[in-house]
Amino acid sequence: MPIAKIAVSAAVYWLDKPYDYGIPAELAGAVKPGVRVTVPFSRGNRRSEGIVLSTAEESGFENIKNVETVLDAEPVLDEGQIKLALWMHDRFFCTVYDAVKAMLPAGMWFTAEGQRKVADKYTEFVTLAVAAEDAAEIAKNRRRKAPMQARLLETLSAVGGVSSHELLSFTGASRQSLKALSDAELVRLSVEETFRRPARYEGELLPLPELNESQRAAFDGISAMTERGEAEAALLFGVTGSGKTAIYIRLIDKLLKAGKSSILLVPEIALTPQMLQTFSSHFGDEIAVLHSSLSVGERYDEWKRIRSGEARVVVGTRSAVFAPVRELGLVIIDEEQEDTYKSENTPRYHARDVAKYRCSKSGALLLLGSATPDVESRYAAETGRYGYFVLPDRFNNMELPGVRIVDMKRELRRGNGGDISSVLREEIEANLERGEQSILFLNRRGANKLITCGECGYTYKCPRCSVSLTYHSANRKLMCHYCGYVQNVDAACPECGGRLNYVGTGTQKVEQEIRELFPDAGVLRMDTDTVSRAGSHEALLERFRREKIPIMVGTQMVTKGLNFENVTLVGVISADQSLYAGDYRAGERTFSLITQVVGRSGRGERPGRAVIQTFTPDNETIRQAAAQDYDSFYASEIQLRRLQNTPPFSEILSVTASGQDEAAVLRCAAAVRDMLRDGSRDKSGVIIMGPAPLAVVKVNNRYRYRVNVSCPNGRDMRKLISAIIIKCGTDKEFRGVSVYADNNPPD
Repeated sequence: MPIAKIAVSAAVYWLDKPYDYGIPAELAGAVKPGVRVTVPFSRGNRRSEGIVLSTAEESGFENIKNVETVLDAEPVLDEGQIKLALWMHDRFFCTVYDAVKAMLPAGMWFTAEGQRKVADKYTEFVTLAVAAEDAAEIAKNRRRKAPMQARLLETLSAVGGVSSHELLSFTGASRQSLKALSDAELVRLSVEETFRRPARYEGELLPLPELNESQRAAFDGISAMTERGEAEAALLFGVTGSGKTAIYIRLIDKLLKAGKSSILLVPEIALTPQMLQTFSSHFGDEIAVLHSSLSVGERYDEWKRIRSGEARVVVGTRSAVFAPVRELGLVIIDEEQEDTYKSENTPRYHARDVAKYRCSKSGALLLLGSATPDVESRYAAETGRYGYFVLPDRFNNMELPGVRIVDMKRELRRGNGGDISSVLREEIEANLERGEQSILFLNRRGANKLITCGECGYTYKCPRCSVSLTYHSANRKLMCHYCGYVQNVDAACPECGGRLNYVGTGTQKVEQEIRELFPDAGVLRMDTDTVSRAGSHEALLERFRREKIPIMVGTQMVTKGLNFENVTLVGVISADQSLYAGDYRAGERTFSLITQVVGRSGRGERPGRAVIQTFTPDNETIRQAAAQDYDSFYASEIQLRRLQNTPPFSEILSVTASGQDEAAVLRCAAAVRDMLRDGSRDKSGVIIMGPAPLAVVKVNNRYRYRVNVSCPNGRDMRKLISAIIIKCGTDKEFRGVSVYADNNPPD
C-alpha cells in the first residue's frame, strides 16, 4: 500500500517527526507532497491536520493508520518550501507544522467545522451578447415597454463589460430585468475570480529614477553580482536620505526584464504603504503587498497573485520573506538592523536567516540596506563574505541635519523639570513661525512609566507580571504592556492614603506638554495606542503630510524610512532610555534609533536640525549618533564585541524555561544547565551562563528563567539543545514547565 510521510499539526516539538500514513485507493491521486490532509493521531485517534512531505510505495512500520481526507485540490507548498520548513525545524527549534503556518496566509487555514477561513471571491460580469449597435437599437425599441432593460442595454453599449453589481447600482435596474436580457440572449453573464487588493498607486507608470554618480557606482557593482547567477550577499551602506530606494527600483526593474522576481522587506507596517505607492508607481500590477494590517481576504488574495506569477515583486514586513514567488532573483532587506525582523513567537526565526536560505537555494542575491548596518553584517562585509557598497552623501548633495546635544541635568538645575528643554522649545517655536513641521521621538508609549506614593513608596504592580503598570492619561487607566491587564487609578494611595506621584514620561505625557506649551499648534501622536486599527497608521501619516500638522510625537514608528519634505526639526526626548539595557546590543540599538530619527529631518530643500536630549551628554554612543558617524561607532563596537566574545565572534543560543511554579522553573533551568555542561565537555569555546531570570521574570503568571550558551558554531550545540528540549518535554519531573530555545534572542 502506498504511504505518505506527514507532518502532523497536533505533534508537539518532542513528538515532531514525519509519520507514515496509508493512502487509501480512493485518495490515491489526491495525496501528494504539499497538500494538507486530515489524519487520526495519538492513541485516541484525535483528528488532526497534517501536511504531506513525501510519498513512498511502502512503509517500514506495520499496522499504520490511513489518511482520512484531503483538504487541498492542489499542493499549497512546492518542494522548495517543504525543504524550507524542514530546515526551519532544525534551525529554529520549532515543529514542521509551525514553520508551515508561518509560510501560509491565515485565510488558508480551516475552522473547527472544516471550512476555510476565507473563501475565494468571485464576481459576476455582464457583457453584450450582440453588437453594440444592435443593442442600442433594441434599447430604443424597448424604452417604452421595458425602460429598465433599455437602460441596461444603453449602459453596456457605452461601457462594455462591467460587474453586475456595479451595473445594477448605476442604472437602478432590478435583477429581474437583467435576467430577462440574459434569457433573451442579449447579454452574457459570467463569473470570474477577482482579487481583494489593498490601496495602491493607479495612475500612469512613472519613469525609473535617475541615479547620481555614487548611486550609479553602487548599482553597477550590485547589478554585476546578480548577473553571476550565484547565491551571494551584499551590504548597501548609505547615510539617511542617500537614495537607497532608487537603487532598489533599478535593480528590481533589471531583474524583472531578466524574468526574475524580487522581495523587498521593510521593518515597520507604517513604511509599507509609502513603499507600496513608490514601487507600484513604477511597476503597476506587478506589485503585491504582504503585512499584518491587511484584511485576511486581501492577504490571501495577494498570496494567490504571487503564487500564480501574476505579481513578481513583493513588498512587505517580516513574513513576506516566505512569499511564494517564482524564479526568485533578489531579496532586499531595508533597514536590515531592525529587531522587528526577528520573530518573538514560534517559530522564532529571523527574516535575514530565512532570506539567506532562500537565496542559497535559488542562486539569488541578498541585499541588505541601512544607514546603520547591523554590526554582524558590517563585519561580514569587512571580512569579504558580503559585497560592500557605500553611498556617502545625501541625494542631490543635501546637507545632513545640524545636531545639538542638550544636557537635561543642566535644564533641571535651571528649574526646568519638564520633558521639553528650553533649546527644543525655541526650535519648535521657530518651526511654527516658518510653517515647517517637527517630529518628536520617545520610545515609550503611555503618559507615565509608573505611579508611586511619596509617603510609603507604594507602586502599582501588575498582578500577573513583574512590572509596574503604565499610566495612560487618555482613558485614565493603568495598563500592563506585557499582558494587557487594566485597572483604574485611585485618588490617593490605596495603602496609606498619601499623595500619588506620576513618575517617568511616555508619548501621551509629551503630547500633553506640547499642547500646553503651544496651545494653537496641531499635534499628532503615533504609537501603538493610536494605530491599533488596521490601516490607521496610513491615515495618520497621510494626515501629517496632507494637512501639514506642525508636530508629530511618536515611538520608533517615526524613526525609519518616512520621507516628509516639510519636516525640518527632530527632537529626541530621552536618548538614554535604551542605552543601559542589560543587552550587548544596547549601544547598537541606541545609535541606530537616534541616527535614524535624526535622518527624518531636512529631506527636502530646507536644511534640517535635530535636538538630542540626554542626561549623559558625554556618552560616546550618543555623540557618535549626533555626528552620524557610523564608522567610528562600528570601530569601537566591534572591539567591544571581540572582548565580550559576542556576535559576530560567537553565536548565542538560549534555552528558556517557563511555568507558573517559580521553584519548578528554576529547578528545570538548572537541570538544563547541567545537561548542557555534560554534553559540551569535549567542545572547545563553549561558555554556559545561567540560569538567570529574564529582565521581566514573570509575564501573565508565568516565571521565566534562561540559560545562555556562547559557542563558535551552533550546529552541534543545536542538536544537543534539541535533545534537551525533548528530554524536558517528556520527563515527568518537569511537568508544568515548558522549555523552548532561540538563536540570538532579542533580550
